[in-house]
Amino acid sequence: GLSELRARRDELTGRIRAEEAERGRLQARIATLSRRLSDTSESLAGLRSARAHIDRTISEIDAASGKILDNSQTLLDVLKEQMRDLGKVIDP
Repeated sequence: GLSELRARRDELTGRIRAEEAERGRLQARIATLSRRLSDTSESLAGLRSARAHIDRTISEIDAASGKILDNSQTLLDVLKEQMRDLGKVIDP
């Protein structure tokens, strides 16, 4: 019986070592993945910030373009009216 117990103990010792080695590999992988997750999160935050800045710029440009178009139309309307008035003065 004692030799069987020793054999069983040796078997368990081998399994324990294998499990400890697997645990170490998994912990190293978790550490690597945690660093990658952190780096990816930081990169994602930067990309989102850049996109938000571009969105604001696009909105500002759209608003400015709208104002330019409105002002251009007003200028055209004023010029047409002045041309009509000038035509009335030249050809009464």
